[in-house]
Amino acid sequence: MTALLTGLASLLVFGGVVLVHELGHFMAARHCGIHVEEFSIGFGPRLWAVQKNGTTYSLRLFPLGGYNLFSQPPEEDADPPAEESAPPRKAALFPLTVSGQQFEQATAWQRFFVTLCGALMNFLLGMAVLLVLVLSQGRLGSTTVADFGENAKSAAVLQKGDVLLQVDGKPCRTVYALSELFDGTEKTHTMKVLRGGKVVSLPAVTVSPTLDENGRVQYATDFRVAAQPLSVHSTLAMAGELFRYYSGAILGGFWQLFTGKAGMEDLSGPIGTVSAVRQAVRYGWRDVLSLMALLTINVGIFNLLPIPALDGCKLLFLAWEGLTGHPVPLRAQSFINTAGMVALLWLMILVTMQDITRFL
Repeated sequence: MTALLTGLASLLVFGGVVLVHELGHFMAARHCGIHVEEFSIGFGPRLWAVQKNGTTYSLRLFPLGGYNLFSQPPEEDADPPAEESAPPRKAALFPLTVSGQQFEQATAWQRFFVTLCGALMNFLLGMAVLLVLVLSQGRLGSTTVADFGENAKSAAVLQKGDVLLQVDGKPCRTVYALSELFDGTEKTHTMKVLRGGKVVSLPAVTVSPTLDENGRVQYATDFRVAAQPLSVHSTLAMAGELFRYYSGAILGGFWQLFTGKAGMEDLSGPIGTVSAVRQAVRYGWRDVLSLMALLTINVGIFNLLPIPALDGCKLLFLAWEGLTGHPVPLRAQSFINTAGMVALLWLMILVTMQDITRFL
């Protein structure tokens, strides 16, 4: 049963992340009047396909990616009458109808928009999943002090009803942001609180952790915050805070790889992700959705990195063309993207072999 649930959850996670990414490219292309010959989810042998309005929609065996195939429109639309054809570089930036033009005929900024929308859709999916997770909690913690633990040192300065605004100069708009500011050790902090309608500066607030009967840290602070009902503002604020946290953690991981502080052993591929899904399934659907949010934000950020063969590198080429009016030579683009693709495929092989050794 666990294996079945893991398989279904993996399809949901991988399929959902890939689908929204490619759907972002597809919808932007259609909006800009660019003909899409095939919209495919997955790679390898075709399992299912249907054709509609000149586009083939297909599902392939390996759901670890997808693509939009931009090429020559159908034969009957390849040479439209002159009066229906606009000069490629004079076309409106974002036309509202599908004209059937080739990808290369679109303006540089249209192609920039199409390339960017894959990652943007990943971010939208991440935000939507985080909103579902926040809404499922029913109630949220606030930044208002509700009570204190036994012998709490912070009670010497803080008061019940204080709304924490800043800790050590860092804003704390949500309970999640507040929790990041305490590490479970006794420290003295500077704070700003809202007390009786006035902002009060507290230069020295000693906060100690709450320990259980075995002397282990139970809570990072010796004060508790009040719960608050869900509202549009609190829900969006919490989801946004979680999105910021996930994005920061992902960017920090990439920076550690770039600076050599993390190595190949810290990377994980599809097999490692399936293993993470299996663990999430054991804890419940909320953990599966949390993993899905993390993965889709990761895919969005990774695709925007200026690495050859990724969308980020293509965006640099298109931005140069849009700003200067001159495209980067095709030979240079082809060489750079081919080298990047080879490097990424080699990295994927290495990471997959590492996953096999680690998890199988």
